[in-house]
Amino acid sequence: MTEILEKTERAYEGEHDRPLRGYLGLLSAYGGTVAMAAAAALLAGRRAPDHVGVMDLLLMAACTHKVSRRLAKDPVTSPLRAPFTEYEGQGGPSELQEKPKGAIGELLACPFCLAQWVATGYAAGLMLAPKATRLVGATMTAVAISDWLQLGYAKLMKSAGE
Repeated sequence: MTEILEKTERAYEGEHDRPLRGYLGLLSAYGGTVAMAAAAALLAGRRAPDHVGVMDLLLMAACTHKVSRRLAKDPVTSPLRAPFTEYEGQGGPSELQEKPKGAIGELLACPFCLAQWVATGYAAGLMLAPKATRLVGATMTAVAISDWLQLGYAKLMKSAGE
């Protein structure tokens, strides 16, 4: 089996360095995490809701956006990424640009990649601890809205000075 995986990896990569084994590990970790959350919900007697309300969806979306960017780009969270990334410089406002090292680095430096993990955690939170999860969602949504207001204010101040 290992030989087949190595042959597949070499054929897929070509001249590029793609960490397929690392991706497989991440997929396994994600699947295992979802299975553990489902087992915890089952043991707690919780069931998935029949539908997700609009307010929960909006909180989940905004919270997922903010938490994913905070984990992937924020200077303060760079110590979490440092073993798996290499600093390249400033990115967007108050954000860093980092070069990933391996599959974990690609996950941790990519807000789009982290979003699935964050949203899954939020969904599990809605099943296991809905009040606390909504409070976290509202908090991070407020931070996301504040960011947009800060950027808008800075743009207005810049245009007023021109």
